[in-house]
Amino acid sequence: MKKNNSSEVKEIDISLIDAYPEHPFKVVDDAKMIELTESITNNGLLVPIIVRPKEGGRYEMISGHRRLRATELAKQDKIKSVVCDFDDDTAAIVMVESNIHQRENMLPSEKAFAYKILYDAMKKSPGRPRKENLTPLVSDFPLSSDLRSNEELAYQVGVSREQIRRYIRLTELVPELLEYIDAGKIGLRPAVEMSYLDEDSQRDIVEYIDENECFPSHAQTIRMRRLFENGKLDTEKIVEIMSEIKPNQKEKLVFHAERVRKYIPKTIPIEKTEEYVCKALEHYSKYLQRQRGRDAR
Repeated sequence: MKKNNSSEVKEIDISLIDAYPEHPFKVVDDAKMIELTESITNNGLLVPIIVRPKEGGRYEMISGHRRLRATELAKQDKIKSVVCDFDDDTAAIVMVESNIHQRENMLPSEKAFAYKILYDAMKKSPGRPRKENLTPLVSDFPLSSDLRSNEELAYQVGVSREQIRRYIRLTELVPELLEYIDAGKIGLRPAVEMSYLDEDSQRDIVEYIDENECFPSHAQTIRMRRLFENGKLDTEKIVEIMSEIKPNQKEKLVFHAERVRKYIPKTIPIEKTEEYVCKALEHYSKYLQRQRGRDAR
């Protein structure tokens, strides 16, 4: 694709569209898709999609992937389109920004790849806003020495630079871990720690999760990252760390106070209740042992 950015814009009906190769958003045939399909069937497409021309008279999709899918489901041969002669970086920015601002519930993986595409494109795009016009942000941005790009990105999407950094780190994860993150089974912070591990280590974690249905805590991923950075992380260490019982996995016994207190003398203060109950259980256990001994004679 040529690298120019012509201002020529035209609206036409087209039938041959190629999907944008780096489209990070998932198009799902959910209830909203059914509603959109019915709307297009009854009223036609109200908002055109955005494409850019390709060689051979074809077009590359920039914005409107859900509308394209709904048009296909409505069994229509052509779709109303705005053709813009964008260069690669502008196309990436328009594609991501249009989805970020239109989608209500983006998955973590969608944000990760969207922010990465937008960040890479912004690094090469001129005309960034003046530094004094940007909102205050936190920490540095280790993915690049060019800090202006991530400041602009954070300003545009309305989150901190640190949060942008975390999401972009997710693009370093294997697909299986991304699926667990999207499903809410792994949090953002432990996911970021795992993104610093190599692929073999990440797949060892995936294998353990699949076999044991046990997910790593933030503290466990911090330890694994430190071991990896010191060249001491291997499969055995991963299994050892993942096998640890986490505080929220420890078995807890819950007693109703009114059921327990009626068997405890009032002279026993509340802070001594546990000690009293344990001694009572010890005596009862010895009683049962003596009883079994007599029964065995």
